Amino acid sequence: MADAMTDDGERTGEHGDDTHGEEERAHETYGEEQADERAGERQDEHGEEERQRRRRIAALRAAGRVLARVSAAATLGERLAALTTEGGAVYDLDETVDLYGNGIVEELERRVAELLGFPGAVFFPTGTMAQQVALRCWAGRTGNRVVALHPLAHPEVHERGALGAVSGLRTVHPTGEARLPTADEVRALEEPFGTLMLELPLRDAGFLLPAWDELEEVVEAARERDAVVHFDGARLWESTSHLGRDLPEIAGLADSVYVSFYKSLGGLSGGALVGPEPFVEEARAWRHRYGGNVFQQHPAALAALVGLERELPRLPSYVAHAGVVAAGLREGFQAAGVPWFRVNPEVPHTHEFHVWLPYGSEVLTEAAVRQAEETGVVLFRRWSTGSPAGPPGVAFTEVTVAAPGLEWTASDVREAVLTFMEFVHQVVREG
Repeated sequence: MADAMTDDGERTGEHGDDTHGEEERAHETYGEEQADERAGERQDEHGEEERQRRRRIAALRAAGRVLARVSAAATLGERLAALTTEGGAVYDLDETVDLYGNGIVEELERRVAELLGFPGAVFFPTGTMAQQVALRCWAGRTGNRVVALHPLAHPEVHERGALGAVSGLRTVHPTGEARLPTADEVRALEEPFGTLMLELPLRDAGFLLPAWDELEEVVEAARERDAVVHFDGARLWESTSHLGRDLPEIAGLADSVYVSFYKSLGGLSGGALVGPEPFVEEARAWRHRYGGNVFQQHPAALAALVGLERELPRLPSYVAHAGVVAAGLREGFQAAGVPWFRVNPEVPHTHEFHVWLPYGSEVLTEAAVRQAEETGVVLFRRWSTGSPAGPPGVAFTEVTVAAPGLEWTASDVREAVLTFMEFVHQVVREG
């Protein structure tokens, strides 16, 4: 991917902002005067980017109708007030705060292990750290530092090469197709690997999931190769509808599973690893070594418990309604005479999916903001370019259907698409 999208629909550079390095190169090439000029231009660019980000957030906050509310649009006061108001229903707020992972953090770990049917769980402040630790632990236990995973998996696209740089692991790819690997592809890998990592769902391919029998076959193929299986289940919570199984049965296919508390559950941050007790205890030790044994984490833990109580039971309804929204989008684009578009997948596997259109990302983002500002309706958020190897003038966005989206009918979506395309044409005419 050319750039990386956050879970609130914003995108950041895949390899980060190497501003300092670029300024050094500018001094070497152009001299101090030209470098200072370029630095000023960069500052202007960053200032404009921040202005546009604030504009998008303001439009989202003011909108009366949205498919989902994103946490980036909330203020500090709103988040803290909601946590105080809702937290008492899931945990005794008169208890003392946690210290280095006890108290409420232990309760969260117990709850997650129970939900996923594993003997133990360990809380992590970030998913990147959690998966680094999981894959490092399995490399040590299998004696093989090679991880088989999809080239669009989170560690390959969004973690700055951390598996190799930090943990000394190497990756191989069973497939280059925009889907999870098949059992035959896993069997056909030319070199041994210690761990097969499967991202469920595969976000950057459109939040795709395999069928249940396909997932079973892929796991069995890894076992035939004497490999362990780790699920990147950051969004595993919403995968039960498509797979047709409950969380313990899905998670039980793997040797370990990572889940996130903020991506679909609306938490503040953090995630957990679940697995066998010896694995969990080793993961705790590595969490400390990686700097993740944080002094106090009760806000994140409390928000996670609230999400498990409030949002988790609602996810199947969001997934079901995503199909209604996707159908309305297709009808709207057809009615608007859009020459080419893609809703991927046509029937969403989760409550999130991709939409592709044949316009530049700047045009589509501007049209989305204008629709929000002038009509109070947010159909889309920020759009992004696709692969650098792909055709120019094509962009995609992620669509998320949550509680506010349940009020939309397919007809509502269709009408919103027609209005959106009017704004697109307006932006195009302005050049």
